[in-house]
Amino acid sequence: MFILKNSSSISQVAQLRSPKFRQTGSNCTLSFWYYNYGHSVGAAEMQLLVDGLKQPTVLWRAYYNEGNQWLKAVIQLGRLPHPFQLSLDKISLGFYDGISAIDDITFENCALPRPALSCEGANRFWCRDTKACIDSLLVCDLVDNCGDGSDEDNCNPDLQCNFENGLCNWEQDVEDDFDWIRIQGPTPTVNTGPLKDHTTSTARGHYLYMESSEPRQFQDKAVLLSPLFNPSGNRTCIFRFHYHMFGKEVYKLSVFQRTVSNTKGWLLWYKFGNQGNRWIRQTLYISSSKPFQILVKGTVGDGFTGDIGLDDISFLDCTLYNGNLPTISTTTSGTSVPATLPMNNCTEKEFVCRASGHCIQMIQKCDFRPDCSDMSDESACVMEVCNFEDNNQCGWYQPALEQMSGNYSIHTTNVFKWELGRGANLYPGQEKHCPLVDHTTCTEEGWYLFADSSNGEFGHTADIATPVISLTGPKCKIMFWNHMNGSTIGSLEV
Repeated sequence: MFILKNSSSISQVAQLRSPKFRQTGSNCTLSFWYYNYGHSVGAAEMQLLVDGLKQPTVLWRAYYNEGNQWLKAVIQLGRLPHPFQLSLDKISLGFYDGISAIDDITFENCALPRPALSCEGANRFWCRDTKACIDSLLVCDLVDNCGDGSDEDNCNPDLQCNFENGLCNWEQDVEDDFDWIRIQGPTPTVNTGPLKDHTTSTARGHYLYMESSEPRQFQDKAVLLSPLFNPSGNRTCIFRFHYHMFGKEVYKLSVFQRTVSNTKGWLLWYKFGNQGNRWIRQTLYISSSKPFQILVKGTVGDGFTGDIGLDDISFLDCTLYNGNLPTISTTTSGTSVPATLPMNNCTEKEFVCRASGHCIQMIQKCDFRPDCSDMSDESACVMEVCNFEDNNQCGWYQPALEQMSGNYSIHTTNVFKWELGRGANLYPGQEKHCPLVDHTTCTEEGWYLFADSSNGEFGHTADIATPVISLTGPKCKIMFWNHMNGSTIGSLEV
C-alpha cells in the first residue's frame, strides 16, 4: 500500500487503521517494512489507540526522507489487556513530491500462553483461569504473563516497583551527579529514550529515565538505591528489571551489590551502548552472607542522544532487612618519614635512617627487609605489594617516556605507554578491550595499569620498570595478574 504526495496542501494527514484487537501477550511484537522517500515527503507515525484511553500512544516515527529504500520497523507492543487499534498516520509537507509505502505487516508472539493439562515442577506456576503453565521466574514480576493476572496475585509490594506512584522504597543516591527522572510518554529528546513505559505499554504509564542532555557531561552518573535485604542464606535472591537503552550516544547501565554503606560495591552486571528501541528484561541471581543493597547506575555518554530507561523492578525469594549496613573508616594510618635527615655520622656509602639517624649499609636499602626502625630504608623502593589503588603507580616508571618528556617538542599524550586506569573512567569503545573492573577490588572504581595499543604502531613497545632493587633472597618471586584482550594484542614480557 502506498501514498503518493503531489498536491500543494500543507500538513495533509493520511490515516490507515487496523482492525480492532482484543488483547496481546507480554511478548507481542509488530514488524513491517516501510518506504518514505521524496524531497519533502513528510513524517510517518504509528499510534496505539486503546479503548478507554483518550490519549494515543506513539509507537514509532519516521522522520521525513529516509532514502530510496525499504526499511524494517520492529515495534514492541507487550501486554495489552484491553481492546485496541493501530493507526498509521502519514503527514505531508505539501511541497514537491514524495511517496510513502508500507508492506509485509507481521505480528509475532502475540497470543497468550496455551492452557496445560498439568503443571508440575518446583520451577513452574499454573495460572488460575487460563490454566497456562509458566516459569516461576515470571511470578510477581509486574507483568501479567498468565493473561488472568494470577501470577501477580499475593505479591509483596515492598519487593516490586513499577514507578506508577513514585519511587516506592527505592531512593536517589545523594552522592552521585544527578537524579533519575520519573516520566510518562516519550523523553524530551528525539531519537533516544522510550516512547512508553513497560508496565502498561502506553503513554499513560510511568517509568524512570536518565536524561543525557545538557547540563549533563560525559560520565556523569545517576544512582538508584534499593532497600536493604537480609542475607540470602541457602536461597538465591532474584532481582528482575526492565531497561531501555536507545540512542546513538547511549553509554552504560550497571548494577552493583554492596554490604558496606559508604562503598560503591562490586559489579554484578553491565550493558554498554545502543540496544534498540525496546524494553529488555534482565534477571540477576544474588547470593550474600551479609545484609546487602543493590545500586543501579546510569552513566551519561558523549552526547544528548543517550537517554536510558528503567521500569518494573522486582525481587523474588528476598526479604527486607530492618537494620543499617555498616560503614568502614576512610582514615589512613601509618608512620610518617621526616623530610629532612637527622644529625648523623654516616658515610657516603651508608644510608641514614630518617627517624633515628642510625647508619646502615647502602646495600641494605631496598632489599625487601626493613633495617631502620621507621622502615625508611624501604620507603622509596619497589613495594612488596602494589595494587595501584588511589591512582598510585608504586614507584614504577617508564624510562623511554621520561626521556621523551625531557624534550619539550614531543607530546606524550598519544604515545604507546602504560597508564593508570579504571572501569569508571573508560571512554566509549574502550570497554571492548579494557577491563571493566580491576582485580583487587573487583569494582569499576579499582585502579590498574594498562597499555592502549591504539596509540602505537606495529613493533612499538611500552616498558615500565621498578625502582632499583639491591638484594633478593634465593626464593624471591614476582606475581601479577594480567588481562590481555583484542585481536591484535601483541605480547607481554617480563
